[in-house]
Amino acid sequence: MVEPPPVAYPVSLKGDLSPTLSRWLWLVKWLLALPHLVVLLFLWVAFLLFTALAFFAILFTGKYPRGLFDFNVGVLRWGWRVGFYSYQALGTDHYPPFSLQPAEHPATLNIAYPERLSRGLVLVKWWLLAIPHYLVLAVLQGGLGPRSGGINFILVLIGGVVLLFTGRYPKEVFALSMGIDRWSYRVAAYASLMTDRYPPFSLGE
Repeated sequence: MVEPPPVAYPVSLKGDLSPTLSRWLWLVKWLLALPHLVVLLFLWVAFLLFTALAFFAILFTGKYPRGLFDFNVGVLRWGWRVGFYSYQALGTDHYPPFSLQPAEHPATLNIAYPERLSRGLVLVKWWLLAIPHYLVLAVLQGGLGPRSGGINFILVLIGGVVLLFTGRYPKEVFALSMGIDRWSYRVAAYASLMTDRYPPFSLGE
């Protein structure tokens, strides 16, 4: 019997490493990213509020309101672009757009809209079921989504130092960092009630 191909996970996070990166620009990207970080601060407040509203909508109807879903995907997308540009990956010198919508940028994030969600899982998946992932990501990423820290921050710092002295970003370091970022955003989407598919314990696509 031929086994069916595996179904792709509903959270798709990608980033194309730019072939040419400035040796020194990464040293000041924390400053260049400040306007985005200020906007994202307010967007994350709205994200948490809309997630709370979605919690009750799913609990009573089994559906995530499409408008809230699209907004929250946009916030995650914006955060990933800024993270990819700065200290979650340092994968591009292409300045991220101020937009919730898909755009021409090396970093992309998409989440398939779920037509139905479990009303029972919504009570436990964001805290109890996600605890094993939280523990792993506390070491790998220092948190979820656009937060930076832990092993991933060290990897990116190593990549930046190598870039500074050689003009080349190590592809092995980039691939490992991307895996950690992919894992964290999958968990962020699951904990934010955007899918019932349990995130894999995996760095791969």
